[in-house]
Amino acid sequence: MRIRDFRDDDTPEINLIPLIDVLLCLLIFFVVTTTFDARSVLKLELPRADGSPSQAQSKALSVLVNAQGRYFVGDREVLRTDLESLKQSLRDVAGDDRERAVLLRADARTPHQSVVTALDALGQLGFRRVAIATAPSPGGASAR
Repeated sequence: MRIRDFRDDDTPEINLIPLIDVLLCLLIFFVVTTTFDARSVLKLELPRADGSPSQAQSKALSVLVNAQGRYFVGDREVLRTDLESLKQSLRDVAGDDRERAVLLRADARTPHQSVVTALDALGQLGFRRVAIATAPSPGGASAR
């Protein structure tokens, strides 16, 4: 007596589930390890000036003022635009180090009062080494 085998032939197939798992793990890894730069988040148009760049700006505290007059100290946004809020954010980020250089980066379209408020806050807290960031003029040093 012959017994029939009703099983289907084993057909080879490619299982995509492990591949999808690996790709999702790689995606999560790259999203978590990506560093975000404040310069890429904020689109600033710096005022133009001729001059040589400063050497000691690598450890400088960065204070950004965007075109709407909003402040960013380091990588933190100051929620309100008044003087006391800005001073508190500067205290939180800088701590007790008043000898640290400060790089003030203000958009060229920023209201003048916002820049004066930032300089006033820095002066009241005792920061004396303040530099204002500018972009090189399109004509270079020969243009006047």
